[in-house]
Amino acid sequence: MAFDPELVEAARKAFAGPVGFLKSAPKLEHLPAPDVPEVAFAGRSNVGKSSLLNALTGRNGLARTSNTPGRTQELNFFDVGDPLKFRLVDMPGYGFAKAPKDMVRQWRWLVNDYLRGRQALKRALVLIDSRHGIKDVDRDILDMLDAAAVSYRIVLTKADKVKASELARVAEETAAEARKRPAAHPEILATSSEKGMGVPELRAAVLEAIG
Repeated sequence: MAFDPELVEAARKAFAGPVGFLKSAPKLEHLPAPDVPEVAFAGRSNVGKSSLLNALTGRNGLARTSNTPGRTQELNFFDVGDPLKFRLVDMPGYGFAKAPKDMVRQWRWLVNDYLRGRQALKRALVLIDSRHGIKDVDRDILDMLDAAAVSYRIVLTKADKVKASELARVAEETAAEARKRPAAHPEILATSSEKGMGVPELRAAVLEAIG
């Protein structure tokens, strides 16, 4: 999809400035003050969330990438801009099959409470693997976002890993499902952190979300 070139350039400049890790919040009482807009990133384990956050900010080590599913069980906050303009929130990955049930329960409590009570949260970006499309485990988080009335946009990751025809099919099926959901943005983005595909548009989508 096409964004206004001026928005794309403004987004490039915003992410070219200072970006830094602020804090991790394992519980709601550890959240930073909600004094600037926030955009949250959600996605199942190994969807490529850390890699995309690093590509988005142009910093290789900003978000830690891990081969161990479910490693991140906290909300991680990153400040963008000096003076501070907005924050990115890396939500803990979901759908890790081997996690203990109490860990899954804690994840649901933390994420659900954050989504329902965070006035600074302007939009969530839900990452879906281009090779698999939306799975039931993804629908759980989409249902949570719909119930919390949090605006969200679906972002396909690893778009370079599938053929163009397959990507087009998955994109259309994903967009069709998004159009049926009350809190979903009807247009989706396809990205590749390795190739840089869709990254300028994703930056623009973040800037658009914070208004």
